[in-house]
Amino acid sequence: MGAVAGGMLASAVLKVVFKQICAVIGGQIKLQQDFAKDLLKMKMTLESLAAVLKDAERKSVDNSSVQLWLKRLKNAMYDISDMLEEFETDTQPAAPKTKLASKMKKMREELKEIEDQHVRFRLEVGSASNEQGNHDSRETAVVMNDDELVVGRSEEQMKIMASLSKNIREKLVIFPIYGIGGIGKTTMAKLLFKDIQFNKYSRVWVYVSQIFNLKKIGNSIISQVSKTESQITEMQMIHTHLAELLAGKNILIVLDDIWEDNNQFQLDELKKMLNVCEASKIIVILTTRNEGIADNLHTIQPYKLPLLSNDSCWTIIQKKSDFDSRADKTQLEQIGKDIATKCGGVPLAAKALGNML
Repeated sequence: MGAVAGGMLASAVLKVVFKQICAVIGGQIKLQQDFAKDLLKMKMTLESLAAVLKDAERKSVDNSSVQLWLKRLKNAMYDISDMLEEFETDTQPAAPKTKLASKMKKMREELKEIEDQHVRFRLEVGSASNEQGNHDSRETAVVMNDDELVVGRSEEQMKIMASLSKNIREKLVIFPIYGIGGIGKTTMAKLLFKDIQFNKYSRVWVYVSQIFNLKKIGNSIISQVSKTESQITEMQMIHTHLAELLAGKNILIVLDDIWEDNNQFQLDELKKMLNVCEASKIIVILTTRNEGIADNLHTIQPYKLPLLSNDSCWTIIQKKSDFDSRADKTQLEQIGKDIATKCGGVPLAAKALGNML
């Protein structure tokens, strides 16, 4: 859990620093030409690093070198943030520019080394590791602890359940939940997965990720329903086995984190695979960052998960930082609320910042 939290925190802090750079570039402060170019290059580097963070988070679970890489990245983000704050504060013409230029050079060199390292770790852009036999620990990660923090989502949960209830008699229901990374799509899917309305359903959770593998999805469904490991290699056999296994059953399937966005054939094949049995009733909840997937793979109106309010982000930070136990909480409350606005309505960022604080 510590490794995963480290990856989440690095991602959250990078997001905050990226916004900080964008604010400086787009702000009212007149930038020296060289400094402006450096900031733009730094922004591009952060975009590259953000693209491999998901894979780094997964590999850090059992790779101490990747854990150290994430820690180094996080610390670099703090240094860049401090440098930008100093720049925004010290904008007088008489301010010593050589010191700032020296810091920028150092930060650029540090980021370049960090960026180069991800090649050595074989961190993949927008993709998880595809090594054969490498079990994805999140494939069936559907356990939600009673103390897991969910804030500000009651209204969304009721809306989604109402929408599902209207269509629950249909033979096949496909309901996408989409939104930006860290917005809480998987958490919402977990809440729905545990809803008492599905107590009489067989429940299946498949973590899809960037590597879209129909055989893996089909075998995972078969394994979880039959409670026997399935490794069928032919798609036709998977279809046949699913038809036999799901006949006469009520099934709730969560397909978590679908990235496939440029292959309509694959999406059509997925829908065909899920619609194999006339006598069954199947409800599919899928989560995705991509609105195009939601539009192309649904039977009822997709749901865009909204950003949290600043107040909800502040509540998360309070709980994660154990703020209420502080003797100086009255003096620090406004600072905490200001920090909450930096989360941009993303609960993952609020949790990460709360843990950091």
